[in-house]
Amino acid sequence: MENLTLPELLRRNARKYGRKKVAIREKEFGIWQPVTWQGYYENVRDFALGLHQLGFGVEDKLSYMGDNRPEGLYAELAVQALRGSIVGIYPDSHLEQVEYVVNHSDSRFIVAADQEQADKILDIKDKCTAVEKVIVDDPKGMRHYGDPILIYFRDVQKSGRELAEKEPELFEQMINKCLPDDVGMINYTSGTTGFPKGCMITQKNMFSVAKAQDSVDEASDAFEYVSFLPFPWIGEQEFGVYWSMYKAFTVNFPEKPETVQENIREIGPHIMLAPPRIWEKICSDIQVKMQDAVWIKRLAYRIFLPVGYRMADFRLKNQEPPWYWKALNAVAYFALFRPIKNFFGLSRLIHVYTGGAPLGAEIFNMFQALGVNIRQVYGMTEQTAGSIVHRTDDIRLDTVGQPLPGLEFKLSDSGELLSRGDTIFKGYYKNPEATEEVLGDGWFHSGDAAVIEDDGHVIIIDRMKDVMELGDGSRFSPQFIENKLRFSPYITDGVVIGQGRPFITAMISIDMGNVGKWAEDNQIAYTTFTDLSQKEEVYGLIAGEVAKINKSLPKVARIRRFVLLYKELDADDDELTRTRKVRRKFVEDRYQELIEALYGDQKEVDVQASIRYRDGKEYSMKTRIRVEELEPER
Repeated sequence: MENLTLPELLRRNARKYGRKKVAIREKEFGIWQPVTWQGYYENVRDFALGLHQLGFGVEDKLSYMGDNRPEGLYAELAVQALRGSIVGIYPDSHLEQVEYVVNHSDSRFIVAADQEQADKILDIKDKCTAVEKVIVDDPKGMRHYGDPILIYFRDVQKSGRELAEKEPELFEQMINKCLPDDVGMINYTSGTTGFPKGCMITQKNMFSVAKAQDSVDEASDAFEYVSFLPFPWIGEQEFGVYWSMYKAFTVNFPEKPETVQENIREIGPHIMLAPPRIWEKICSDIQVKMQDAVWIKRLAYRIFLPVGYRMADFRLKNQEPPWYWKALNAVAYFALFRPIKNFFGLSRLIHVYTGGAPLGAEIFNMFQALGVNIRQVYGMTEQTAGSIVHRTDDIRLDTVGQPLPGLEFKLSDSGELLSRGDTIFKGYYKNPEATEEVLGDGWFHSGDAAVIEDDGHVIIIDRMKDVMELGDGSRFSPQFIENKLRFSPYITDGVVIGQGRPFITAMISIDMGNVGKWAEDNQIAYTTFTDLSQKEEVYGLIAGEVAKINKSLPKVARIRRFVLLYKELDADDDELTRTRKVRRKFVEDRYQELIEALYGDQKEVDVQASIRYRDGKEYSMKTRIRVEELEPER
């Protein structure tokens, strides 16, 4: 199959399946609403022709703001059929982030999923002078809005439908003009170290990554996929848009973000991609639910989970297990593994991945023990998502797998991972200097320190800029330690400190739900997150967790002291990116007072805490933070 554009793939699927096969489902008002491939094609056609009448032209940009919905796909494919670029904006972005992306991308049009997203644009429209129209998908609550910049998604489609009736060949002619080198998406990076950069992703990139992924893990057109990760994340684009279009499997959209787990359980997907925070949350939920379970279930968990670990060990070492282990595993499956997988909607999974950041070995092992063959995918926005993946029968916990077919990898003299191939992006939008820096010699410079093994497996050490050295020259990876911390059900985030210091310390954010339940079970009264986090008993709980983690770390990488943060790290406070990566420099600057206390003689430090509550307001209060020191391992 030659390189096809996504609009061409959509047309192919509509011709092949017509109204006989479901392409999309969305749950609305408690009912799954299906859309066939012909219906998908018609929705895209109508919106594209409506945009065409509004003046949308070749190389124009449209930003989409909202949760995952079919209209997001209609907008994306329509824009690409007009040879323009879709720009994704995270639905929880605050105004400054929205303003930056809209203006930097030169977006002329915006699709706002609902009133909340439309309000954001209306608040900053005077600063976004290039925007001509804000197209609202769900106008609920907007009856009395009179701003002339607003129009409605269904009205744009109605206009396009009328044009399609007058000129039935027009949309086909537009698709025929689409080229593999067209920039179909400008996808913004996380911006962990500064302003996000707009990655220009071409139609050739999209097709190539889907083809390469399918050559490793073949999908069927009968597969189901649940799209719940934000559209602006390139990983969701690869799986929920490019691959699904390439193999014509069904994409399902949850009713709302709060019902994702329930909707996954209803669909029982065959393919699932989730970042580590999702798998960490599921692990945490399993552990907490088992603590609350009746004694017979707790007994089954203690007896049969080790069986799963042993069987996983056989699989990972490509060894044939003895018959008695197989028999034990069969009992464990019916007694424990199947009920757990059914509860979380994981029972039909065939291809299951984690990506976006490294997954802790403990969590990896636990899912393998349950029979969920979770595999690491490594990739970057600039590589159009996945570029390295574990093969089903060749999983090594210390690596991220082997390169996808068609991609070349090598290491620079400094140990940086370099790559080239058809999935490598075209460059950064309006940033030729940064483009030259990462693509100047024909190879994409990832910024990741790595090792390539003789068998082709790739080990990612850390970001080149994030590998740290203690004062004595000992090197360590903060990300590795932070992943270990997150395996604890009582810890949501950890930020490890140590560059140029005599020893390693950490700032830890507790898991409010699990620690709160633990406090209630132990009859410890508390009021707020801040109050709970500074309880002496909670410090004791977390000290025990950190001590356990230290035992699994090299001596040089062990945490000596820690503090519990008075709030969760929050993307709205610029402490995390929208994909929950820590903005390390920003966090270290914000909590400089705590860091100095960690390396001083103080046992407690008073800080002026700034806390954002759910009503969006910030409150300032003085809080006393305790510094906890762990006994050194002998």
